[in-house]
This record gives sequence, C-alpha cells and structure tokens, in this order.
Amino acid sequence: MAIAFARTLQRASSSLLRSSYPLLISARSIPQSRDLACSTSTFFQPTISTICRRNFSHGTVNLVISEGKPKFETRELDPPKKWKWLTKKRLKLKRKKEREERNAANRKDPRRLTVKGKKKRKFANPEERIKHKLERAKIKEASLVEKLKRYEVAKVQGPEVRPHEITGEERFYLKKMGQKRSNYVPIGRRGVFGGVILNMHMHWKKHETVKVICNNSKPGQVQQYAEELAKLSGGVPVNIIGDDTIVFYRGKGYVQPKVMSPIDTLSKKRAYEKSKYEQSLESVRHFIAIAEKELELYYRHVALYDDPSNRNPLSVLDDSPLDSCDHHRNRLYMSCSDTEADSEDEEESDEEAQ
Repeated sequence: MAIAFARTLQRASSSLLRSSYPLLISARSIPQSRDLACSTSTFFQPTISTICRRNFSHGTVNLVISEGKPKFETRELDPPKKWKWLTKKRLKLKRKKEREERNAANRKDPRRLTVKGKKKRKFANPEERIKHKLERAKIKEASLVEKLKRYEVAKVQGPEVRPHEITGEERFYLKKMGQKRSNYVPIGRRGVFGGVILNMHMHWKKHETVKVICNNSKPGQVQQYAEELAKLSGGVPVNIIGDDTIVFYRGKGYVQPKVMSPIDTLSKKRAYEKSKYEQSLESVRHFIAIAEKELELYYRHVALYDDPSNRNPLSVLDDSPLDSCDHHRNRLYMSCSDTEADSEDEEESDEEAQ
C-alpha cells in the first residue's frame, strides 16, 4: 500500500515537471517509500495535512493530502512592479516618460516663468556697437589672463643634456631606428605635462628611442616642444620629422629615475583646464583683431562718404531715372551744338583771313 502511494506521488510530481507552469518542485521534498511506510497513519487522516510548501515571487504551490488523495493547491499573487519592465528598451521608455512628466510639471511651475529672450541693446551708430563689443572682449581677455596665471609652475632645472656626446654615425643610426620603430608618445591639446614625461621613461625601459607625435601643433611649436621635453626628460632630440614628429634618444648610460613624472609639471586635469583657457584666449584675441579692423574700415568709409546718420535724407531723393536720362541727353545735345557753332565760327574767321 505504501509503495503504491509513493508511486502515485512520483507520477504527480513528474506530471507537474512536464507541465508548462514555470515553477519546479524538487524530488527531495517528496518522502521516500520507507518514510511513507512508517507514517501511513498520518497520511490517511481525514484532515488536510501539508507535506511540502514552496513560496515564489508570483504565487505559492502547496502539495496537500485531502481524504487520502494528494492534491496541489496554487495561489496566485500580483507580480511586483519591477517585472513590468523586464527589457532595457521598456525601462528606457519608462524613464523617458517620467522625465517628460517632470519637465512638463516644471514648465507649468509659476516660479520658473520668466521673460523669453533677451532685450537687444539699441545703438545709435555702428561705431558705438563695435566699441561696445571691443570693450566686452577686452574685459574677457583680462579675466582669462588672470585665470591662466593660476596654472604657472616654477621652472626647475632638469637633467643635463649633452648632445655633443653622440657622433655622426650614431645619430644617423638612431634616426633610422627611431623612424622604423612603432613606439610613440602623443602630445594632444594638453601640451607637455607630467604624463608625457612618464610615458617617455616607460618606453625607454625597452627601447633606446621614442617618437613624440605632436597633434594639432602650430608652425614652429615643435621646436619649443623639443626643447621643453629635452629639459624635463633628459633625453636628446635626434631628429625632427616634418612639423609634428620628434625622435628622442634616451642617452648613454641611461638610468631610470625614481620619480618619472617631474614635480615642475602640471597634472592631467590641470593641463586640460589650462588648454581650455588658452583656446578661449586665442579666440577672444582673434575677435578683437577683427573688431579693430572693422572699426578702421568704418572710419575710412565715413571719411570718404560722410557719416550716414548725419546725411540729409532729401539728397537721396533725386529725379526719376527717366528724367535723369533726359537731363543727360539734353546736356549732351547742348555740348554738341556748342562745339558745332565754335567750329563754324572758326571756319568763317579763317575765310575772312584769307
């Protein structure tokens, strides 16, 4: 009897595993035949007794025995809200919708209602407008110069550089070797800072030469980079290729320093901030030069054609084009008639003289 009951339980559990229901009950939770043989009296009580119970996030399944027959009871629960957004796409859509609702509520907030647009200042003449722009640009230039003073570092004398120790043959060999090898150190918009010197020393662990590629360098700036890098790293600039590449030799008897990033250089973050201020200062100075040229051209125009604001508006209202054409035609006709009369008078005087 106990064996038959165990078989019925195994069939019920196997049917549960084959079903499409996403929940699984392990076989360990089902008691074996020996346990059933020992506890047959408890299973066949008329009251309902729970053998095993598994709790899940979306419901519960209970295996019970009612009137000597095993049954499964299920109880469904509402799934959590986070299950509604299982995919990344739905989660993005949800967040986008919430953000739009917040923005719409903020737009309707009376504390954020302001006047749309800025009132444009009216100037009496172009000279006043150009001078106003120049004044604001010079104020900005002075503030940028003050900000750049914060990033100045004390220049400490670096290792000694002795280029005279390299012979001509060695220099020729180092040039060829530096061009063939692919190891390089880039210099970007930050310029020369501690990280560039550190990378050069890291390359010099295994290579005698290293190429320094100066991206977006101005004409003549490569020479400045070569001098500064030679001073800070102690290397020897062997060759300058084009306008953007420098080949550095680590030197004879090279010993790697303990502090590879010099103290008298900027950090990566501060070098980036300095580059932004330098770029802004360059654009402001370019704008000042253009505004000064524009003001000069305006003064030339006023000297040639007078100030348009002081010009009499009635002088512009000349005769119509047809009247002007007739007037020019009449003047031409009168001039022609006068020349003919003068020629006739000359002929008559010549005849009288003969």
